Amino acid sequence: MKIDRRSFLTYGTALVLGGAAGSMLTPAPWKLTDDVAIWTQNWPWTPVPEDGEITYKQSVCTLCPGGCGINVRLVNGRPIKIEGSKDHPANKGSLCPMGISGLQYLYGPSRVTSPLKREGKRGEGKWKKVSWEEALTAVAKKLAELRENGRPQSVACITGSDRGTIPNLIGRFLTAYGSPNYIRSANAQDAIEQAIYLAQGKQGTPGFDIEKADFILSFGSGLLDGWGSPGRMFNLYGNQKPAKKIIQIEPRLSDTAAKATQWIGINPGTEGALALGIAHVIIKESLYDRNFVENYAFGFDDWTDDNGKAHDGFAKMAKKFAPEKVSRITGIPKAEIVSLARAFARASKPIALNGRGHGSVPGSIDESLAVQSLNALVGNINKPGGISAMPDSNYAKWPEVNIDEIASKGMQQPRIDGAGSEQFPNTRFLLNRLPEIINSAQGESPIQALMVTDANPLYTLPDTAATKKAFDRIPFIVSFSPYMDETASHADYILPNHSYLERLQDVPTSTGISLQVTGLAKPVVKPLYDTKHVGDSFIHMAKALGGFIENAFPWDDYEAFLKETLNDQWRKFKRKGVIEIEHNLPEPLAYTFNTVSGKFEFYPTARNSATQKENSALPSYTPVPIEGDVQRFKLVLIPYDSIRLASGYMANAPFMTKTVDDTVLKNQIGLLEINPATAKELSLKEGDTAILTTPKGKATVKIHLYEGIMPGIIAMPRGLGHTAYSEYLADKGTNFNELIGPIEDPTSGLDMAWGIRAKLTRA
Repeated sequence: MKIDRRSFLTYGTALVLGGAAGSMLTPAPWKLTDDVAIWTQNWPWTPVPEDGEITYKQSVCTLCPGGCGINVRLVNGRPIKIEGSKDHPANKGSLCPMGISGLQYLYGPSRVTSPLKREGKRGEGKWKKVSWEEALTAVAKKLAELRENGRPQSVACITGSDRGTIPNLIGRFLTAYGSPNYIRSANAQDAIEQAIYLAQGKQGTPGFDIEKADFILSFGSGLLDGWGSPGRMFNLYGNQKPAKKIIQIEPRLSDTAAKATQWIGINPGTEGALALGIAHVIIKESLYDRNFVENYAFGFDDWTDDNGKAHDGFAKMAKKFAPEKVSRITGIPKAEIVSLARAFARASKPIALNGRGHGSVPGSIDESLAVQSLNALVGNINKPGGISAMPDSNYAKWPEVNIDEIASKGMQQPRIDGAGSEQFPNTRFLLNRLPEIINSAQGESPIQALMVTDANPLYTLPDTAATKKAFDRIPFIVSFSPYMDETASHADYILPNHSYLERLQDVPTSTGISLQVTGLAKPVVKPLYDTKHVGDSFIHMAKALGGFIENAFPWDDYEAFLKETLNDQWRKFKRKGVIEIEHNLPEPLAYTFNTVSGKFEFYPTARNSATQKENSALPSYTPVPIEGDVQRFKLVLIPYDSIRLASGYMANAPFMTKTVDDTVLKNQIGLLEINPATAKELSLKEGDTAILTTPKGKATVKIHLYEGIMPGIIAMPRGLGHTAYSEYLADKGTNFNELIGPIEDPTSGLDMAWGIRAKLTRA
């Protein structure tokens, strides 16, 4: 079958629910629910439970940001199976393959079983077991030396989350110590959160009430591929009513697209233009919510500022994105754009969302603003079935931190990553900028000591080679990972945290859910090895440093800190395991915004500053540059995410990798998806071995012909190519981040790269 661009788009837009589901969603992942399949593997480290008393313990999964409730079955006190908790409001009994195979993270061979000190060169894998007293003393001594030399700002800490008491405890430590460099790993919610803040003036995590929405317009969000809370998404699809429509817009037929009501193929990187094209039709045909736009919005019409300067409004700007023009940009037929706009506007509770795949890359602010403008045009803000800014839970209370002169001077220094600066005033964390800042520094590294917990930047950051070069310049690195991941294997000391089934912590539910839900992860088993709760490690170091730092941590351990922090909520946590706060604002409070105008701002006035260009103050389509010379690199390489491949700081469990199709990974080589027409032009066929080259690197791949990807585009999965962990995961496929570099959004500083130019040659 010949698939050119037009027939590809026809094939994509005509696909309906069930049309390709059988080939895309095999039952392989769900075999993990079978005890026999789990406990008869011939791996020497798999424990075989004896007959005995069966008990159950409830907890919360922290393997990904989803925060799903889990129910763990134990035999004679030994955990043997994990299921989704039906009582948890996030997942209501559903659980993803990663959560189901969670026991592998408890018993698996990649566990770091005691504190380790590096011997030899970094990355050689030579370690010496040391006591906790020796390891913590060594780290505290290094931190004390930097502080005594008046350089507390040269210490940084990278974490995977900034929500909950553990990140706040670490942030408290850095404040008392005198470093402003608490840095959180990035994700798509960073750009969406900033877009909501600019338009609504509200700080908080994005909440999408997709359960009550009747029309979901997804600009590449992998709803069935690991986006948000996976268990929640499974419920959405499993209990989907015929009246609910899900439109998936992306250049590749993913599992999400295959199960959607309709899949629309699009030229990658042009999602913002499509959003504005849809807005054009809605405005031209007067399909927008007049009550909201006229009474609760600012900047829709032309306006004049206090200085008498005239500005174009959103409506005039959207006129520039007629369907004919947008069709040429996106590759989507004009009639399809018009039809989509009408269907979205006429739905009772439509909602638009973005953030590609798992949502691990922020993307551009302009794209997020353009997508959020669609929600405003239909007036679906702070309503059931709409989008809202969910405030952070305020149950956590603790005394103010008193700091000394050294800490005060350190905290007055600018952040190393530039977040919150005059250039990027609305951005909180910019981990993607750290490698270049370190590599371009004259003399020694501006970061002299780095601590890393619940993050694996040497795997997850783009341009792996540049990241490794930067980390090599940092004299002292400490990892708190329970596993021998890439960053841990590159550290000087590893102070292993308990695994997620062995530790206590509060777990705010993932961004994207329209409820304020916080769960309590409780130990279901005593620590198997000589590990320590990361909260206890920081409390110990604080006491070792003494002075104001010690005074800021009057608690004996993390559990005492958590109990005092939660105060009267502790009993509720212990009894129910979860706190749920209703977040329904009655009219007219639902349309109260904290912007300069007091309204939803199509024209975000907060963006106007001397450092920002006026033409970027409106959401618009500015093509994101894609790295590579088009003459040399004629193809475009994009990543894709899968529910069967973990691409964050946690890697696949061995059981998960067993579910990966041989069209993704065969033996040790990863497969590259390519349209048959494009493969024919390159004289490549199914199963051929080829060399994939980008401006950042090269990899050996096998060819997989796939009609579900657009001509001229090639794709490979995130989540493969690990160099650490264990023999069951390392050296399988290629890490996509070795082949792509970051592209900095000029407005936010966030990484907005969505692909890179590439070429293929026969091996």
